[in-house]
Amino acid sequence: MLPKAARYSRFTDKEIAMTDRKLPIGIQDFEKLRTESFLYVDKTAYVHQLARQPLPYFLGRPRRFGKSLFLSTLKAYFEGKKELFTGLAMAALEMDWIEYPVFHFDFSVGMYSDVKSLHETLRFNLRRIEECWGKVADDGNPATRFAALIQRAHEQSGQKVAVLVDEYDKPLLGTMDDFNVNDAMRDALKGFYGVLKGMDAHLRFVFLTGVTKFSKVSIFSDLNQLQDISFDRRFAGICGISETEMRETFMPEIDALAQQCGMSRDEALAGLKKRYDGYHFCEDTENIYNPYSLLNTFAKQKFAYYWYETGTPTFLVKLIRNLQIDIRKFDNDVTIAARDIDQYRHGATSPIPILYQSGYLTIKQYDRQFDEYVLGFPNEEVRYGFLNDLLPAYAPESRIRGGEFAAARFVKDLLADKVDDCMTRLQAFFASISYDLSAKTEKDYQTIFYLLFTLMGQFCQTEVKSAKGRADAVVKTPDSIYVFEFKLEGNGTAEAALAQIDAKGYLIPFTADGRRLVKIGVEFSHDGRGIGRWLAAE
Repeated sequence: MLPKAARYSRFTDKEIAMTDRKLPIGIQDFEKLRTESFLYVDKTAYVHQLARQPLPYFLGRPRRFGKSLFLSTLKAYFEGKKELFTGLAMAALEMDWIEYPVFHFDFSVGMYSDVKSLHETLRFNLRRIEECWGKVADDGNPATRFAALIQRAHEQSGQKVAVLVDEYDKPLLGTMDDFNVNDAMRDALKGFYGVLKGMDAHLRFVFLTGVTKFSKVSIFSDLNQLQDISFDRRFAGICGISETEMRETFMPEIDALAQQCGMSRDEALAGLKKRYDGYHFCEDTENIYNPYSLLNTFAKQKFAYYWYETGTPTFLVKLIRNLQIDIRKFDNDVTIAARDIDQYRHGATSPIPILYQSGYLTIKQYDRQFDEYVLGFPNEEVRYGFLNDLLPAYAPESRIRGGEFAAARFVKDLLADKVDDCMTRLQAFFASISYDLSAKTEKDYQTIFYLLFTLMGQFCQTEVKSAKGRADAVVKTPDSIYVFEFKLEGNGTAEAALAQIDAKGYLIPFTADGRRLVKIGVEFSHDGRGIGRWLAAE
């Protein structure tokens, strides 16, 4: 008999002590989660829906979004472990419990620097399968060994095989900045996954997870009946946690967070939403929260950027910097054709598809007429975390100064109404940027301005656009509103910048606010590699 906390995925008993409620942080084994009384958001109805049709499926989701746990849930189902599903949706949906041979490949562990390391992982997984079904001839080719094991398991058990592959693309993602190694990895995986096409008579079910759908890998280019459910509305909530699920399952944790942070329940919910909500994996679907950040926030009773701290692919930062991508568009202004969003093409010059698939951008709007998506940052965690990682690529000095803490120093000056100190600090910041970088385009400097002022939004309210025009930056503190206008050398002076603030009416939207209004005109000198002059006026 399963413990009470494991039998029910949603709690109504408010008397359960918080110490008895175990949050499944890092738990990716469904059997462990269920037998050791961890909280569980019930996703088993999705398992039943998928298992009804013996088709090969692919699911793409960002890292740490629950893919491994869902795959483990599939494993428990196909192994016939009925007792683990007591009290869940599956218990009422499934009448016939059949035990199938399950081949579970896990690529999420290990480092992949070359094809040799990939082959070692394949051999390790195949040896585990052989412990159940006996050894087969090994000619050194993992693909032929894989095919022989599928056939043997089917013949010995009398049931077709379920093949589950976790993070199939990790060897490819880890080598994207080395084309030669990446090509070799892709060819090796193409041969291995190509086995699945010819073994259809022996397969009951195939399910692969990953971050992105790489083109020219056999499972996608050759296995024509593969069902990609990454954009399927029916499965939009298969991973992650919806608003409804969060409220129904974790309200005691939400109340505890609110108490710890000195907030009301509504304030705590608003804080969770702006930091961790906002993911969409299909148009017109319910928002999805990042499960990793949500669970860590509940466990530590503190708001922080938990998911983002687990790492950012450095090749993305390099690609954005080298290709001069306009990162200002990442705030809900990236347009991409629907046909281009679902897979990464080797050697592609645009990082947008992989940014979406990795979870750094998400769907904000969908244009049915032109079949296009508008993408943007899903929430504050991703927005500030990603921009903070980008800043050192444009201004290496910011890494020494501590990234977002560099932005905090500027905010502290403005909070103390030290405009000249703030501008002197900004002048010194630009002067510290190496000559090699300063010899780049003026767009680089505009990007650095954008990054710095956007990162200030972690500590105060910032806007790039006002209601009556397009001020370069608007910073709001409790007592004052600062409107900045920058002029590049040859295009105007500090005086001209102040005049533009007046002429364009940048202050008008804030005249009824009650706070002190300060306009700051800044003259940028390209030859001087930074800020030349500035003027401030009320």
